[in-house]
Amino acid sequence: MKTGIVRDPIYLEHLRGFAHVESPRRLEVLYDLLDRNFPGHLYPVSSRAATPEELTTIHTPEHLRRVAATAGRAHDSLDPDTQTTAQSYEAAIHAAGGVTALIDSLLDGEIENGFALVRPPGHHAEAHRAMGFCLFNNVAIGAAYARKRRGLERILIIDWDLHHGNGTQHSFWNSPEVLYFSTHQYPYYPGTGGLDEVGGKEAPGFTVNVPLASGCLDEDFAQIFERILVPIGRQFKPELILISAGFDTYYEDPLGAMMVTPKGFARLTRIVQGLAETVGRGRLLLALEGGYHLNGLRQSVLAVLRELQGDSVLIPEETEADHRADLTIVRQVWKVQQQYWKRG
Repeated sequence: MKTGIVRDPIYLEHLRGFAHVESPRRLEVLYDLLDRNFPGHLYPVSSRAATPEELTTIHTPEHLRRVAATAGRAHDSLDPDTQTTAQSYEAAIHAAGGVTALIDSLLDGEIENGFALVRPPGHHAEAHRAMGFCLFNNVAIGAAYARKRRGLERILIIDWDLHHGNGTQHSFWNSPEVLYFSTHQYPYYPGTGGLDEVGGKEAPGFTVNVPLASGCLDEDFAQIFERILVPIGRQFKPELILISAGFDTYYEDPLGAMMVTPKGFARLTRIVQGLAETVGRGRLLLALEGGYHLNGLRQSVLAVLRELQGDSVLIPEETEADHRADLTIVRQVWKVQQQYWKRG
């Protein structure tokens, strides 16, 4: 498999020298991982600055101006969790632009799949505000770009971050062209993502939330993906799948209480790859969101990249369908979603 990678030194400058859990070290360990484990085996895709027109497909001009005003300033606080330093704005526009560049590379046939290793993350950023460590909503901007500039009609966004992607959900609340699927610890920050949040009146059923209690295992997430995501995805038939890939469900992450291992992330990647190959011509891209245990982040991203490359860390027994009875949450989600989608 030809896997594209977006990396850029500018991403390391966001919050450089500022004490924050979303630190440059997150990407430093991942870039070291690439150099040590994949020399010459990954296709480099250059980032670029997203244009104001691209950013304002999701964000208001006022929000764009507010973030741009932080450029060159030593420190600003956009909300209690979301800080900026002198080059944060430059990093943020290149993070969004990096995702769009990866989409172009995929749709132009240069790569078969890809991973945008970018920061700051994006899925909490709302149209009018930064929040939850996020300045601009990278994946939402990418999906809007694929729709408006590249002419795709159906895009699936999968968000496996520990936290619900409120910004992404709201961006496409009334858009039947974009299906948003999220697994997340609940109730937890940011407080959104309940079962009954299924989309606006123009797109009911095009938001699928799977709110989870803490302690979910690899097998639980695999069952959720196989029994909810796959049947819905086959009916939706996306032309592109984007993953908001947060790794804070890792079992030792300091911000979460889930129990996912690196092999668990590999299995989710395998499931989504299978869906992409069945209905979406294999078009699958990931963009980094959370993940704050550095070794866990490193090992989990390594497992995902190996899966994308066709060099799986899984053994056959770890890829077989789970034959246990449905999890309670699976039954609860289908009770809500059965009016919009057929089950299996």
